[in-house]
Amino acid sequence: MTLSTVELESKAAVPPRANLPLTVKDFKGKAEPDWCPGCGDFGVLVALKQALAELGIRPHQAMVISGIGCSSNLPGYISTYGMHTLHGRALSVATGAQMANHELKIIVTGGDGDGYGIGGNHFVHSMRRNVDLTYIVMNNQVYGLTTGQISPTSTKGMKTKSTPAGSVENPINPIPLAIAAGATYVARAYTGQVKHMVELIKGGIQHRGFSLIDAFSPCVTFNLENDHDFFKQRTFKLEDKKHNPTDFAAAMKYGYEWGDEIAIGLFWKRDDLPALDQLEPVLDEGGPMARRRLGIAPAAAQSLIRELM
Repeated sequence: MTLSTVELESKAAVPPRANLPLTVKDFKGKAEPDWCPGCGDFGVLVALKQALAELGIRPHQAMVISGIGCSSNLPGYISTYGMHTLHGRALSVATGAQMANHELKIIVTGGDGDGYGIGGNHFVHSMRRNVDLTYIVMNNQVYGLTTGQISPTSTKGMKTKSTPAGSVENPINPIPLAIAAGATYVARAYTGQVKHMVELIKGGIQHRGFSLIDAFSPCVTFNLENDHDFFKQRTFKLEDKKHNPTDFAAAMKYGYEWGDEIAIGLFWKRDDLPALDQLEPVLDEGGPMARRRLGIAPAAAQSLIRELM
């Protein structure tokens, strides 16, 4: 039996593997990670690839954006659209990308210094606007790229190069901050629990609105206090406590806990707030801005000219 010309053209138009199930290998980047052996960021990279594969999101349907830091090198290690931007400015760039093409799955990756320190202003306002993106913060509680100074999430009393006598500052707590600021999906992961992290990332990507996943990602070189053993002994899953992520008071209570027990899992979720792109009238029709014809409609141009004359 021979194929018709139309059938041949149709089959030729389908890219290789387009109809096959995705695997982690489909997201392998051109560069190999240069993180220290044992760094928690490897777990995030694996979990993100696995989450995209299980959701059936093709490499060309996702964009990974980062700022500056060890963890912010991640876009180079994954095969999607990507941008390595400025320190603390990843969420600003990501907002622009999401509004330009709201059909793309926008994922932002970075560290606690990049996101909660220099990028703190953008962090708060991106949540307030409920931009539809997933923000994975690899929280190692230290500035690793600059060889070991305290970060916004370093614990009080922590000794580092910049605080040899111990830090006198209280750390920021991103979970209750995110809930109060307007994020509509707030979760915490631990990189030693990759399967659990995969599910949290999948939930964040599927959620319509701002999704924060604060991931404990131990720095095995410069933070020897909050290492893998520290988190293995203390973390528990909120699912095991039958936590209801729509319970605001319970979410805040678990978010504030820090000691012998530290919660990981989904703290908070709400689906009743529209994302920023859903509120922008210009995006209601005509598809993503990135795919529209450039220029101004003649009627709009004439209206502007009359207004200015």
